[in-house]
Order: sequence, then C-alpha cells, then structure tokens
Amino acid sequence: MIKISGLQKKYGEHVAVDDLNLDIGAGELFGFLGPNGAGKTTTIKMITGILKPTSGQVFIADLDMQKYPEKTKKQIGYIPDAPYLYDRLTAREHLQFVGGLYNLDTDQIAARSEELFGIFGMNSWVDKRCEEFSHGMRQKLVFCSALLHQPKVLVVDEPMVGLDPQSARLVKDLMKQYTLKGNTVFISTHVLSIAEELCDRIGIISKGKLIAIGTLAELKTQAAQGDINLETLFLNLTESIV
Repeated sequence: MIKISGLQKKYGEHVAVDDLNLDIGAGELFGFLGPNGAGKTTTIKMITGILKPTSGQVFIADLDMQKYPEKTKKQIGYIPDAPYLYDRLTAREHLQFVGGLYNLDTDQIAARSEELFGIFGMNSWVDKRCEEFSHGMRQKLVFCSALLHQPKVLVVDEPMVGLDPQSARLVKDLMKQYTLKGNTVFISTHVLSIAEELCDRIGIISKGKLIAIGTLAELKTQAAQGDINLETLFLNLTESIV
C-alpha cells in the first residue's frame, strides 16, 4: 500500500533523509520511530506529497506520487502533529470544506460527518467555531477530516498529542479497526509504548537512515538484546549510530 524506493531529501549539503526504502502492506499498522531531527517528519511530508523528494519515489496504492499527485493524495488521510483548522468555521463547516476538496457530494459529507462526530463524541460541538476548541478537541476534528473521504492510507504524526486517556484509547482502537478493513496506518511517535502496543512492524530512523525494521521480536533479534522493552532497544540502536 505504501512503497518507498531510494527516497532522499537534501537541504543544501544536509541530507535529511538518505536512501530510504520501505514496503508497507495493506492491513498493516506501521510505526516509524527516531530521535528528534532523525528525518521522521520530512519522510511523512514526502509520503503525503507536501515535500518533493530530491530523488527516489513514493507509491501509494500503486500510484506514483510524483506523476499523479492529485489522484494519489486522495488515497491518503493525514494527521499532522500540530493540527491546523480554520478558526472561524464551525466543526460542521470545516468538514463541509474538506469534503469539497475531495469532490464528495453534499449528502456524502453530511452522512459521513454525522458518523465521525458520533464516533469521536463531538455531537455537542458540531456547530461551535473551531476557535473555541481545546487542543484535544481540535485533534479529534483533524482525525474526522482525515477520515472523511475514507482513505486507503492513514498517516499520523504523533497520534496522541493533546488527547485525554479516554480519547487516546478511542484513537488506538480506531486505528486498529481501520487496518482490519484492509487499510494501512503509518504512525510516527515519540511514545514508545504506543508503538509497542499497536504496531505490526516498526522502522527506526536515525540521522536520515533507516537503521532497523521488523516486528518487535525481529528487532530484538537484530539487536541481539534478548527480552527487553522497546525503549531500551530504541536507545541502544540509536545511540550506537555515530
């Protein structure tokens, strides 16, 4: 569902992402981990078509992002770590706006909005302006926006930012259920326990390079660390990169 081949992003002489190769299948919840400045957000922005790679290719559901950007982006739902909303719009108006961008008809937008507002417990907020929302409520609306057009790939940068424990549990369950329908979820997170709990496979990036990939058990074997938790494994792997 997500195929990345030879992906590189340079800023002058600085190489932010270096020869990244990933193949993430349908129905997979993939975790992308790395220290600050490792290249995670740059990678996400290339996957979602926000940034153009210096070299390499990104395929989403067999569509080439470089050749068919508009068609490919329709297959993606993206939740950034810092949600941006139009503060003067209500939640309902915001989803109407987003639905229009994806060429959904009015009835589709209304029905899907109603469904998502119910899932996220937002029914009493739908006609309030976004400027009145807490960070957690804004994050919920961004999730609604990303899921509105029922994308095949969901890309989430720090999925639990600002969410209370109940909402965090809801999002975890939702992402798992989404993959059970044959969709792909790609998450980047600093909360290692989330990756350990949710992800089918994990990739670890450091200084722009993918240094390890596999299930948690496979990563432990690769690192020859035995029975340790993901935090210790992550620190051992990233600290060993000079």
